Amino acid sequence: MTAAFVYAALRTPFGRFGGALAEVRPDDLAATAIRGVLAKTPELDAERIGDVVWGCANQAGEDNRNVGRMAVLLAGLPVGVPATTVNRLCGSSLDAAIIGSRTIESGDADIVLVGGVESMTRAPWVLPKPSRAFPAGNVTAVSTTLGWRLVNENMPAEWTVSLGEANELLGERFAIGRERQDEFAARSHNLADEAWRAGFYDDLVVPVGDLARDEGIRPGSSATKLAALKPSFRPAAKGGTITAGNASPLNDGASAVLLGSEAAAETIGAAPLARIAGRGVSAVEPPMFGYAPVEAAARALARAGITWADVSAVELNEAFAVQSLACVDAWAKDGLSDPEIVNAKGGAIAIGHPLGASGGRILGTLAARLRESGDRYGVAAICIGVGQALAVVLENVDR
Repeated sequence: MTAAFVYAALRTPFGRFGGALAEVRPDDLAATAIRGVLAKTPELDAERIGDVVWGCANQAGEDNRNVGRMAVLLAGLPVGVPATTVNRLCGSSLDAAIIGSRTIESGDADIVLVGGVESMTRAPWVLPKPSRAFPAGNVTAVSTTLGWRLVNENMPAEWTVSLGEANELLGERFAIGRERQDEFAARSHNLADEAWRAGFYDDLVVPVGDLARDEGIRPGSSATKLAALKPSFRPAAKGGTITAGNASPLNDGASAVLLGSEAAAETIGAAPLARIAGRGVSAVEPPMFGYAPVEAAARALARAGITWADVSAVELNEAFAVQSLACVDAWAKDGLSDPEIVNAKGGAIAIGHPLGASGGRILGTLAARLRESGDRYGVAAICIGVGQALAVVLENVDR
């Protein structure tokens, strides 16, 4: 079997819910990311792309009917380039990268384009279809933006609590209080702002219209400022700690990553950036989904043949500050040497979390961090609603 490598990565800026990208369809966002990442490898004939694997968590509106294929056509790629769309909720685009890397390793394709998209602003309301025509009672439109919807009554009620309540439970389990969460969130905003000002993201982001930078970053954020926000899921009097400030927001955006075999370098016209050295997937009881990256990362490290002592960079998608802290605390016990290597360029609390695009974002950011530092190994990990997680280990090819 051959190895799979990251050759290029690019994403759109992540827009706020109802913000600068609100008028942009998700398939157009995806097409923008595809055109952008291919512009980084101008010698590549797009007809040589063996497959496109695209992630999307919603698929209830304009992102329906295989949005990956729609994006390929809208991007102007040859009609002979195939595409599929995968859905592992928040992990969809990292799952796409995992599937793409396996395709390369098995020899089924030399070059695979992967990525993902989400427009949480444009996610539609849906109505359940009645079993009989003309029902006499009222029907309720359900938002498809985030979380459980049209829940099966046979699902245990404790599994179907809101994402926020699930993470309040996680905070109770690991005694992670409001102050730590707010400090972590402020760090995310300030590091993201510093990275943008230093030019780190300049080569990783393609503008969409007038939006050239992630829209939700709040420079100068502090735990003191965030402490003024009210809890969103439980009243403070009942122990609520999660607020709009220490959780990831609702966002719009897309990401794309070009994968290839080592032999594909000549066809692509560029040297690879990083090797996909290990992959891991795990599952837990649904309310504890935020903690699932702990085991997913452990499995990816084992398959890469390394330990936390070998890791110099971590990109953990910050769905909530509390679950990020729970994962970092667990990894520290397992040998993570320095928690400051986690999200050193900011995370999803500041940058945003358009569900289907986040996995591609953290993978591309991780590859860029390893290139910048010259370090050898890094881990990208993401929690997934309904109790799952994914992780990928990257190895810097220069090392």
